[in-house]
Amino acid sequence: MALRVDLFLLLVFLNVTASSAVRLLNRTIAAEASISRAQVRRYMLDNGLGHTPPMGWNSWNHFHCDISESLIRETADAMVGTGLAALGYQYLNLDDCWAEQNRDSQGNLVEKRSTFPSGIKALADYVHGKGLKLGIYSDAGVQTCSKTMPGSLGHEDQDAKTFASWEIDYLKYDNCENTGTGPKQRYPIMSKALLSSGRQIFFSLCEWGDEDPATWANSVGNSWRTTGDIEDNWDSMTSRADLNDKWASYAGPGGWNDPDMLEVGNGGMSTEEYRAHFSIWALAKAPLLIGCDIRALDDATKEILSNSEVIAVNQDRLGVQGRKVKSNNGLEVWAGPLSGGRTAVVLWNRSAWRATVIASWSDLGLKQDSVVNARDLWAHTTESSVSGQITADLDSHSCKMYVLSPK
Repeated sequence: MALRVDLFLLLVFLNVTASSAVRLLNRTIAAEASISRAQVRRYMLDNGLGHTPPMGWNSWNHFHCDISESLIRETADAMVGTGLAALGYQYLNLDDCWAEQNRDSQGNLVEKRSTFPSGIKALADYVHGKGLKLGIYSDAGVQTCSKTMPGSLGHEDQDAKTFASWEIDYLKYDNCENTGTGPKQRYPIMSKALLSSGRQIFFSLCEWGDEDPATWANSVGNSWRTTGDIEDNWDSMTSRADLNDKWASYAGPGGWNDPDMLEVGNGGMSTEEYRAHFSIWALAKAPLLIGCDIRALDDATKEILSNSEVIAVNQDRLGVQGRKVKSNNGLEVWAGPLSGGRTAVVLWNRSAWRATVIASWSDLGLKQDSVVNARDLWAHTTESSVSGQITADLDSHSCKMYVLSPK
């Protein structure tokens, strides 16, 4: 997939105009994306997982270390009761602080008895009984980031077998207290341990983009963090989107760029900003891991997280990450190809004032004489027979998201 980057650089070197380079690059992406899934998987971790970006929930952004088995059980109930599970949200992922400070006499990780008295296996049984999957957290160091529980460095095989025995479905693997050894040396050890554990476990690398994991992690994990931790504010969210965009050409079925979890619903941004957050994460084929308390969703948050048309862009079988194709003083166009010859587009006003954002067909790599139907994914309306360009008048920090279907 690095071939796409090489092609773009070659086009620039040959003095091909930027817009022409984008068009040619998009055609190359679409051609690559048509390769059979079996061929694509030759370059990805061979565990049969991650054909589309994972969807679910993670405890950290809202609860941090304040987690318990009752919280996870109630969250599982809410995931089903709110209809989120039916939309594809399936993973319930424990983050840091679930284990005791020390391993047992045999060197095994031990659940924190004060907060998980029934044990992780019983919790997994409950979550599976709801038709969902359970994820867990560890660290490629001697301790986790909270320093309240052991990391897995030096215990990879043992911990992978423990997770498999508990019927864990997903592992987020952090990068704290790592003794200075590089991620390229530490993360493949856990990858091999998981593959030998006897259970299919989605492997989510969280080394914060330190050593450009997009360039090497596709044979190690199913997703890899391209950024530092997100915070619940506009500047953090937009900067994560930009950092992640750099690596768009490296993502695909089986392995995804991860700009960190969703902050939608945590209260630090406006509804319009959260809508843009969700739109860009969906277009960029990022994991859609909810980070708020889904037991107490307000209407606006539920409406954003439940938008099945936006989710469908994220889960599109073509698996091509959309990218920023135009930027002018905070007025941006993000776009990417979808299956069936369609194109997903986000018109985004990141400026401080109301403005009109325009995406011409040349910006999107479409033929100039193309005529499309434009589906507005937030208004749930369709404009027929659109030609030449698509425009939107947008308030500050708001966006419009479309799927363009050829006529």
